[in-house]
Amino acid sequence: MSLYGDYILEHHGDGIVEREEGFATYRILNAGKSIYIVDIYTRPDFRKTSIAAEMADQIVEIGKKQGCNELLGTVVPSAKRSTDSLKVLLAYGMKVKSSSDNLIVFNKEI
Repeated sequence: MSLYGDYILEHHGDGIVEREEGFATYRILNAGKSIYIVDIYTRPDFRKTSIAAEMADQIVEIGKKQGCNELLGTVVPSAKRSTDSLKVLLAYGMKVKSSSDNLIVFNKEI
């Protein structure tokens, strides 16, 4: 794990999937029933490839091993590049679970 991964684990308790092309952080929620993708970052030169989906697949496998049955993700509509984030989550097969003023929660059974 990288220095950044160590920081994420120590300060937030989150796990991380790291690749040369990007990283994804995740957190186990709901008494171990859900795994939440906190952030996915893909280097600009690797966007519009399958890198984000491959990292999400790794997180799904981690969640299954932990006994999770749901994958969660969120989008803040007012955030920069939120339209791109929405497209990624929908393309991955996630569905809208709930929404509020400035947060959309997505889920997918795993």
